[in-house]
Amino acid sequence: MSDLITGDAVVVELRIAEFASRAVAFAIDVAVMVVFYLLMLWIAAASGVLSVDPALAATISIVALVTVFVIYPVTIETLTRGRSLGKMAMGLRVVREDGGPIRFRQALARGLAGFVVDFGIFSFFTGAIGLITSLISPRGRRVGDMLAGTVVVRERAPVQAAYDIMMPPPLAGWASTLELSQLPASLALSARQFLLRTSQLDPQVRAALGADLAGQVAAHVSPPPPPGTPPEPFLAAVLAARTQREHARLVRGQAPTPPPTSVPAYPTQVPQPPLPPTPPPAAPSPPTDGFALPR
Repeated sequence: MSDLITGDAVVVELRIAEFASRAVAFAIDVAVMVVFYLLMLWIAAASGVLSVDPALAATISIVALVTVFVIYPVTIETLTRGRSLGKMAMGLRVVREDGGPIRFRQALARGLAGFVVDFGIFSFFTGAIGLITSLISPRGRRVGDMLAGTVVVRERAPVQAAYDIMMPPPLAGWASTLELSQLPASLALSARQFLLRTSQLDPQVRAALGADLAGQVAAHVSPPPPPGTPPEPFLAAVLAARTQREHARLVRGQAPTPPPTSVPAYPTQVPQPPLPPTPPPAAPSPPTDGFALPR
Protein backbone atom coordinates (compact mmCIF):
# COMPACT_ATOMS: atom_id res chain seq x y z
CA MET A 1 0.00 0.00 0.00
CA SER A 2 1.09 3.61 -0.55
CA ASP A 3 -0.31 6.94 0.63
CA LEU A 4 -1.25 8.46 -2.71
CA ILE A 5 -4.15 10.64 -3.72
CA THR A 6 -5.05 10.48 -7.38
CA GLY A 7 -6.60 13.41 -9.23
CA ASP A 8 -9.33 11.44 -10.87
CA ALA A 9 -10.28 9.21 -7.94
CA VAL A 10 -9.00 11.36 -5.04
CA VAL A 11 -8.55 8.53 -2.58
CA VAL A 12 -6.41 8.09 0.50
CA GLU A 13 -4.69 4.85 -0.38
CA LEU A 14 -4.00 2.99 -3.60
CA ARG A 15 -2.03 -0.17 -4.11
CA ILE A 16 1.22 0.09 -6.02
CA ALA A 17 1.04 -2.04 -9.16
CA GLU A 18 2.75 -5.41 -8.75
CA PHE A 19 5.59 -6.33 -11.06
CA ALA A 20 3.58 -9.15 -12.66
CA SER A 21 0.67 -6.89 -13.63
CA ARG A 22 3.04 -4.26 -15.00
CA ALA A 23 4.86 -6.92 -17.02
CA VAL A 24 1.61 -8.17 -18.56
CA ALA A 25 0.54 -4.61 -19.38
CA PHE A 26 3.95 -3.93 -20.94
CA ALA A 27 3.73 -7.12 -23.01
CA ILE A 28 0.34 -6.04 -24.35
CA ASP A 29 1.68 -2.60 -25.24
CA VAL A 30 4.76 -4.03 -26.95
CA ALA A 31 2.64 -6.45 -28.96
CA VAL A 32 0.43 -3.60 -30.17
CA MET A 33 3.41 -1.42 -31.05
CA VAL A 34 5.20 -4.21 -32.90
CA VAL A 35 2.08 -4.83 -34.98
CA PHE A 36 1.86 -1.12 -35.81
CA TYR A 37 5.55 -1.01 -36.70
CA LEU A 38 5.35 -4.02 -39.00
CA LEU A 39 2.22 -2.63 -40.58
CA MET A 40 3.97 0.66 -41.36
CA LEU A 41 6.94 -1.18 -42.88
CA TRP A 42 4.61 -3.37 -44.94
CA ILE A 43 2.80 -0.32 -46.28
CA ALA A 44 6.14 1.29 -47.18
CA ALA A 45 7.37 -1.90 -48.86
CA ALA A 46 4.12 -2.37 -50.76
CA SER A 47 4.36 1.16 -52.11
CA GLY A 48 7.88 0.47 -53.42
CA VAL A 49 9.50 3.25 -51.39
CA LEU A 50 11.97 0.95 -49.61
CA SER A 51 13.41 -0.37 -52.88
CA VAL A 52 14.15 3.07 -54.36
CA ASP A 53 17.07 4.14 -52.18
CA PRO A 54 18.74 2.32 -49.25
CA ALA A 55 19.27 5.61 -47.38
CA LEU A 56 15.61 6.50 -47.81
CA ALA A 57 14.62 3.05 -46.62
CA ALA A 58 16.76 3.45 -43.49
CA THR A 59 15.26 6.87 -42.82
CA ILE A 60 11.73 5.53 -43.15
CA SER A 61 12.55 2.66 -40.80
CA ILE A 62 13.93 5.03 -38.16
CA VAL A 63 10.94 7.38 -38.48
CA ALA A 64 8.55 4.45 -38.11
CA LEU A 65 10.49 3.17 -35.09
CA VAL A 66 10.38 6.53 -33.29
CA THR A 67 6.73 7.09 -34.21
CA VAL A 68 5.58 3.74 -32.89
CA PHE A 69 7.81 3.38 -29.82
CA VAL A 70 8.01 7.02 -28.64
CA ILE A 71 5.35 9.25 -30.16
CA TYR A 72 2.54 6.70 -29.87
CA PRO A 73 2.99 5.81 -26.15
CA VAL A 74 3.59 9.46 -25.19
CA THR A 75 0.45 10.55 -27.03
CA ILE A 76 -1.83 7.87 -25.63
CA GLU A 77 -0.61 8.33 -22.03
CA THR A 78 -1.09 12.09 -22.33
CA LEU A 79 -4.61 11.82 -23.73
CA THR A 80 -5.74 9.15 -21.26
CA ARG A 81 -3.94 10.64 -18.26
CA GLY A 82 -1.59 7.72 -17.74
CA ARG A 83 -3.38 4.73 -19.26
CA SER A 84 -1.94 2.82 -22.21
CA LEU A 85 -3.86 -0.05 -23.81
CA GLY A 86 -2.03 -2.58 -21.66
CA LYS A 87 -2.64 -0.59 -18.50
CA MET A 88 -6.33 -0.26 -19.36
CA ALA A 89 -6.55 -4.03 -19.72
CA MET A 90 -4.81 -4.62 -16.37
CA GLY A 91 -6.51 -1.82 -14.44
CA LEU A 92 -3.34 0.26 -13.99
CA ARG A 93 -2.60 3.96 -14.30
CA VAL A 94 0.51 6.16 -14.18
CA VAL A 95 0.20 9.01 -11.67
CA ARG A 96 2.56 11.66 -10.34
CA GLU A 97 4.35 11.09 -7.05
CA ASP A 98 1.83 13.37 -5.33
CA GLY A 99 -1.00 11.27 -6.75
CA GLY A 100 -2.12 13.73 -9.43
CA PRO A 101 -2.68 12.81 -13.08
CA ILE A 102 0.34 12.99 -15.39
CA ARG A 103 0.68 15.57 -18.13
CA PHE A 104 2.65 15.75 -21.38
CA ARG A 105 6.02 16.41 -19.75
CA GLN A 106 5.77 13.32 -17.54
CA ALA A 107 4.57 11.17 -20.44
CA LEU A 108 7.41 12.49 -22.63
CA ALA A 109 10.06 11.78 -19.98
CA ARG A 110 8.74 8.23 -19.51
CA GLY A 111 8.55 7.62 -23.25
CA LEU A 112 12.04 8.89 -24.04
CA ALA A 113 13.62 7.11 -21.08
CA GLY A 114 11.81 3.90 -21.98
CA PHE A 115 13.03 4.03 -25.57
CA VAL A 116 16.62 5.02 -24.75
CA VAL A 117 17.35 3.49 -21.32
CA ASP A 118 14.77 1.09 -19.91
CA PHE A 119 13.82 -1.03 -22.90
CA GLY A 120 15.60 0.42 -25.92
CA ILE A 121 19.04 1.48 -27.06
CA PHE A 122 21.01 1.22 -23.80
CA SER A 123 19.29 -2.06 -22.95
CA PHE A 124 19.94 -3.40 -26.47
CA PHE A 125 16.16 -3.77 -26.74
CA THR A 126 16.17 -6.46 -24.04
CA GLY A 127 14.52 -4.41 -21.28
CA ALA A 128 17.23 -5.41 -18.81
CA ILE A 129 17.64 -1.94 -17.27
CA GLY A 130 13.90 -1.44 -16.86
CA LEU A 131 13.55 -4.92 -15.36
CA ILE A 132 16.36 -4.45 -12.83
CA THR A 133 15.29 -0.99 -11.69
CA SER A 134 11.66 -2.10 -11.31
CA LEU A 135 12.71 -5.04 -9.15
CA ILE A 136 14.98 -3.06 -6.82
CA SER A 137 12.76 0.02 -6.52
CA PRO A 138 10.45 0.00 -3.45
CA ARG A 139 7.59 1.24 -5.61
CA GLY A 140 8.48 -0.75 -8.70
CA ARG A 141 9.63 2.33 -10.61
CA ARG A 142 11.84 2.11 -13.69
CA VAL A 143 14.27 4.82 -14.79
CA GLY A 144 11.56 6.61 -16.76
CA ASP A 145 9.36 6.82 -13.66
CA MET A 146 12.24 8.21 -11.60
CA LEU A 147 13.03 10.88 -14.18
CA ALA A 148 9.37 11.82 -14.65
CA GLY A 149 8.45 11.66 -10.96
CA THR A 150 5.71 9.08 -11.55
CA VAL A 151 4.54 5.76 -10.18
CA VAL A 152 2.20 3.07 -11.54
CA VAL A 153 -0.78 2.23 -9.31
CA ARG A 154 -3.74 -0.10 -9.47
CA GLU A 155 -6.92 1.72 -10.43
CA ARG A 156 -9.18 -1.10 -9.30
CA ALA A 157 -7.93 -1.10 -5.73
CA PRO A 158 -10.60 -0.69 -3.03
CA VAL A 159 -11.30 2.91 -2.19
CA GLN A 160 -10.98 3.51 1.55
CA ALA A 161 -11.92 7.17 1.78
CA ALA A 162 -12.75 9.81 -0.77
CA TYR A 163 -12.11 13.51 -0.54
CA ASP A 164 -10.21 12.91 2.68
CA ILE A 165 -9.35 16.53 3.42
CA MET A 166 -12.42 18.72 3.75
CA MET A 167 -12.68 22.43 3.08
CA PRO A 168 -13.13 24.44 6.29
CA PRO A 169 -16.38 26.38 5.66
CA PRO A 170 -15.05 29.75 6.96
CA LEU A 171 -12.18 29.59 4.44
CA ALA A 172 -14.15 28.41 1.40
CA GLY A 173 -14.58 31.89 -0.08
CA TRP A 174 -10.92 32.77 0.36
CA ALA A 175 -9.79 29.41 -1.03
CA SER A 176 -11.78 29.96 -4.23
CA THR A 177 -9.48 32.90 -5.08
CA LEU A 178 -6.20 31.05 -4.46
CA GLU A 179 -3.38 31.00 -7.00
CA LEU A 180 -1.87 27.51 -6.61
CA SER A 181 0.30 27.14 -9.71
CA GLN A 182 3.52 27.81 -7.78
CA LEU A 183 2.84 25.23 -5.06
CA PRO A 184 5.36 22.37 -5.42
CA ALA A 185 3.85 18.91 -5.60
CA SER A 186 6.29 17.57 -3.01
CA LEU A 187 5.30 20.28 -0.52
CA ALA A 188 1.60 19.60 -1.10
CA LEU A 189 2.21 15.89 -0.48
CA SER A 190 4.07 16.65 2.76
CA ALA A 191 1.21 18.85 3.97
CA ARG A 192 -1.33 16.17 3.07
CA GLN A 193 0.57 13.47 4.92
CA PHE A 194 0.85 15.76 7.96
CA LEU A 195 -2.90 16.42 8.05
CA LEU A 196 -3.69 12.72 7.69
CA ARG A 197 -1.49 11.90 10.69
CA THR A 198 -2.12 14.76 13.09
CA SER A 199 -3.86 12.49 15.60
CA GLN A 200 -0.71 10.34 15.82
CA LEU A 201 1.66 13.22 16.62
CA ASP A 202 2.74 14.65 19.94
CA PRO A 203 0.90 17.98 20.51
CA GLN A 204 4.12 20.03 20.60
CA VAL A 205 5.51 18.32 17.51
CA ARG A 206 2.14 18.73 15.78
CA ALA A 207 2.04 22.47 16.50
CA ALA A 208 5.64 23.07 15.41
CA LEU A 209 5.39 20.99 12.24
CA GLY A 210 2.03 22.53 11.31
CA ALA A 211 3.38 26.06 11.69
CA ASP A 212 6.47 25.21 9.64
CA LEU A 213 4.46 23.63 6.79
CA ALA A 214 1.95 26.48 6.82
CA GLY A 215 4.79 28.99 6.45
CA GLN A 216 6.27 27.09 3.51
CA VAL A 217 2.89 26.73 1.78
CA ALA A 218 2.00 30.39 2.38
CA ALA A 219 5.17 31.40 0.54
CA HIS A 220 3.90 29.67 -2.63
CA VAL A 221 0.21 30.65 -2.67
CA SER A 222 -1.64 33.93 -2.87
CA PRO A 223 -3.52 35.82 -1.54
CA PRO A 224 -2.43 35.29 2.07
CA PRO A 225 -4.92 33.69 4.47
CA PRO A 226 -7.20 35.82 6.64
CA PRO A 227 -5.40 37.15 9.74
CA GLY A 228 -5.43 34.75 12.64
CA THR A 229 -6.03 31.60 10.55
CA PRO A 230 -4.58 28.55 12.37
CA PRO A 231 -2.03 26.49 10.43
CA GLU A 232 -4.06 23.28 10.09
CA PRO A 233 -7.26 24.87 8.70
CA PHE A 234 -5.08 26.92 6.35
CA LEU A 235 -3.36 23.78 5.02
CA ALA A 236 -6.68 21.95 4.74
CA ALA A 237 -8.21 24.81 2.73
CA VAL A 238 -5.25 24.93 0.32
CA LEU A 239 -5.21 21.17 -0.28
CA ALA A 240 -9.00 20.93 -0.59
CA ALA A 241 -8.99 23.73 -3.18
CA ARG A 242 -6.17 22.00 -5.05
CA THR A 243 -8.07 18.70 -5.05
CA GLN A 244 -11.30 20.34 -6.23
CA ARG A 245 -9.56 22.07 -9.13
CA GLU A 246 -7.79 18.85 -10.13
CA HIS A 247 -11.13 17.05 -10.08
CA ALA A 248 -12.79 19.77 -12.16
CA ARG A 249 -9.94 19.66 -14.67
CA LEU A 250 -10.38 15.92 -15.12
CA VAL A 251 -14.09 16.22 -15.85
CA ARG A 252 -13.65 19.15 -18.23
CA GLY A 253 -16.22 18.98 -20.95
CA GLN A 254 -18.74 17.27 -18.70
CA ALA A 255 -21.04 18.65 -16.08
CA PRO A 256 -18.62 19.04 -13.15
CA THR A 257 -19.60 17.49 -9.84
CA PRO A 258 -17.58 19.33 -7.19
CA PRO A 259 -16.34 17.24 -4.29
CA PRO A 260 -18.11 17.70 -0.96
CA THR A 261 -16.58 20.31 1.26
CA SER A 262 -17.74 19.89 4.81
CA VAL A 263 -20.87 19.70 6.91
CA PRO A 264 -21.85 23.24 7.96
CA ALA A 265 -21.44 24.02 11.63
CA TYR A 266 -24.99 25.27 11.74
CA PRO A 267 -28.18 24.17 9.98
CA THR A 268 -28.95 25.86 6.71
CA GLN A 269 -31.98 28.14 6.87
CA VAL A 270 -34.57 27.02 4.33
CA PRO A 271 -36.77 29.91 3.13
CA GLN A 272 -40.42 29.37 3.92
CA PRO A 273 -43.28 30.59 1.70
CA PRO A 274 -45.16 33.64 3.04
CA LEU A 275 -48.24 32.88 5.07
CA PRO A 276 -51.59 33.81 3.53
CA PRO A 277 -53.21 36.99 4.94
CA THR A 278 -55.49 36.47 7.91
CA PRO A 279 -59.13 37.12 6.96
CA PRO A 280 -60.96 39.79 8.98
CA PRO A 281 -63.22 38.53 11.78
CA ALA A 282 -66.80 37.83 10.69
CA ALA A 283 -69.57 40.13 11.92
CA PRO A 284 -71.63 38.66 14.76
CA SER A 285 -74.77 36.96 13.54
CA PRO A 286 -78.13 38.27 14.85
CA PRO A 287 -79.76 36.33 17.65
CA THR A 288 -82.31 33.73 16.66
CA ASP A 289 -84.63 33.86 19.77
CA GLY A 290 -86.85 36.66 18.44
CA PHE A 291 -85.04 39.51 20.30
CA ALA A 292 -84.07 42.40 18.07
CA LEU A 293 -81.77 45.33 18.82
CA PRO A 294 -83.57 48.66 19.25
CA ARG A 295 -83.48 50.93 16.26
